[in-house]
Amino acid sequence: MWITDLYFSWWLHPGTIHSLTVGNLNRTYVVHVPNGHDQKTPMPVVLALHGATMNGPMMAWFCGLNRKADDEGFIAVYPNGTGTHSSFFWNGGNCCGSAMKNKVEDVAFINAMLDDLMRNYPVDPQRIYATGMSNGAIMAYRLAAELSDRIAAIAPVSGTVGTEVSQSKRPVSVLHFHGTLDEYVPFLGGVGEKSITGTDFWSVDQSIQTWVTANGCDENPRTDVLSKTGDEMKVSRKTFGAGRDDAEVVLVVIEGGGHTWAGVRSPTKTLGKSALNISANDLMWEFFKKHPIK
Repeated sequence: MWITDLYFSWWLHPGTIHSLTVGNLNRTYVVHVPNGHDQKTPMPVVLALHGATMNGPMMAWFCGLNRKADDEGFIAVYPNGTGTHSSFFWNGGNCCGSAMKNKVEDVAFINAMLDDLMRNYPVDPQRIYATGMSNGAIMAYRLAAELSDRIAAIAPVSGTVGTEVSQSKRPVSVLHFHGTLDEYVPFLGGVGEKSITGTDFWSVDQSIQTWVTANGCDENPRTDVLSKTGDEMKVSRKTFGAGRDDAEVVLVVIEGGGHTWAGVRSPTKTLGKSALNISANDLMWEFFKKHPIK
């Protein structure tokens, strides 16, 4: 694992590798501190959780979040799941792989990782956010439910809820991105045609409604269109607002979109089309800024 991670760090330059032991497992994560920061002023943190069979450095490359971190002054953190040969998974509840099968305590890892991060970097504890791709999005939802005292808001991409949310101690605002033609985690739920795990996924609607209820949001959303006339892909946004402690749940629907990160070209056609007329990184950062822990 270390050889591969070091190789990706050298090739992709995602950040500094840290390690700690949690539950008798050696765990690692990668940290990118924005260029030019004074290292004293507390900064927001965005956790970016990789998809199944990926790892932290690959996630940094896949989503391009380091550039946004440099522009806006937040720490980007790329935790590694567990697995073999740097092909890792998260135990998001109903998915995925060896992490779910072995009941890996990934929530405990993220909790310990945040403690470790705060010992080494100037972190604003009221502004710790999480995003993730696919299995990482499912894990982000789990963190919102089980670490709501530390995670201020989440922005899942192409992944749905995999656990119950009854453990949430406070409202956690959610910004969800999903393509209607996702063949890995289907918009309507069920087993995706290209699923690598055979998971029977929750639908996007189930996931959104679960958090609308948990946050006490208005069940009648405001809808606006983010795309422009003539754009290749129509992108609409549904906002369920007026929740407890100003919480909201927002769904960004990408018509014809695949299993991709909006604003970044898809690295392979098998994932489907990516919307390049919006930026997930821009939208989620604007969303995060509105929702610190109060």
